[in-house]
Amino acid sequence: MMSGEAESIEAKMEDLKVGEENQACEQGDGVDDDSKEDIVDPWNVATSSSKGIDYDKLILRFGSTKIDDALLERFEKITGHKPHHFLRRGIFFSQRDVHQILTRYEAKKPFFLYTGRGPSSTSMHVGHLIPFIFTKWLQDVFDVPLVIQLTDDEKFLWKDLKAEEAQKLGYENAKDIIACGFDVNKTFIFSDMNYIASCPEFYRNMLKVQKCVTYNQVKGIFGFGDSDCIGKISFPAIQASPSFSNSFPAIFGTKKDIPCLIPCAIDQDPYFRMTRDVAPRLGYPKPALLHSTFFPALQGAQTKMSASDPNSSIFLTDTPKQIKTKINKYAFSGGGASVEEHREKGGNCDVDIAYQYLTFFLEDDDRLAELREEYSSGRMLTGELKKELITILQKMVAEIQERRKTVTEDLLKEFMTPRKLNFKL
Repeated sequence: MMSGEAESIEAKMEDLKVGEENQACEQGDGVDDDSKEDIVDPWNVATSSSKGIDYDKLILRFGSTKIDDALLERFEKITGHKPHHFLRRGIFFSQRDVHQILTRYEAKKPFFLYTGRGPSSTSMHVGHLIPFIFTKWLQDVFDVPLVIQLTDDEKFLWKDLKAEEAQKLGYENAKDIIACGFDVNKTFIFSDMNYIASCPEFYRNMLKVQKCVTYNQVKGIFGFGDSDCIGKISFPAIQASPSFSNSFPAIFGTKKDIPCLIPCAIDQDPYFRMTRDVAPRLGYPKPALLHSTFFPALQGAQTKMSASDPNSSIFLTDTPKQIKTKINKYAFSGGGASVEEHREKGGNCDVDIAYQYLTFFLEDDDRLAELREEYSSGRMLTGELKKELITILQKMVAEIQERRKTVTEDLLKEFMTPRKLNFKL
């Protein structure tokens, strides 16, 4: 999925005239001028707030629906599984049509999962793991097929990369993704550069989407300018096409009525608002979505993680020593300026990066609540909180590194070969 440079989607949304979600987005832009402090689109995520993006305002602006207790209760009742801690803690906080997916599951009707990765570096960082950790859990809970799109073509168009370099990065990232533990019998990973050339059905869906969206509309949605290459303008149709089951004839045959559920960060929502508008006109079901919050850089919510800055995050190639050094040296602290001040006033968990990372990677709710109480009261110092995080990240990254060693070229080829997957239609 995408990231790069472009104008803010917010400044362009007034031009958009397609679809109910896009209209809701236009109406939401005027709700509160403070929301304009946050820039969120597929290429830029920026905020002036030390606490990060205001997600409630973002829901209003994008016209999505907040994940509430009623949805979580229904999820648990239908699946028999306690909602993932990403759901319980609001890390995945927004949705579109998830109730309809649950209704299909309850009626024993099929659906599939779709997520993706825009490869821009040889190694993923822990922030990149969030959608894959959650998607794997969804795959295990629902026992459904999954397609993972590697948008190497997008990175070639937006980055200073040769096509061969972008494709190679995609293969390396695919190995990291496989190391998350996906079931090879239920998962298809594909490179856009390879798959589009070999699958007429996928290409036909791209063309159908392209024909339904005008140049003015795509400028309004994505903020493209007159100097952008035509590849960028046509790319949204490529990211839309995996939403349709007949884009994968080896998996679904000619069936075009099987919907998908897309777990992704909310900056990807513009692609799927466009897709949801186009889908009924093509005779396809609208994709459902689960939106996640953004994973903060080590230096704090106002900064951005970058593959070119190794100190902005923890990478999956980092050694235990590097993880310890990065957390201790670079993780923004919400603690007091001195031990005495911290003991007196306590730490601020809302801005402390060690605590924020623990909300993602510490599964034990009781332990997380205990750490919040101890740190907020001043009884626990910043160094002690960071030590908790270091232990968890060292273990998690080491386990992924061990699994990645087992990802042979043959296994990679198996994941990336179009084939029948193991599920019931």
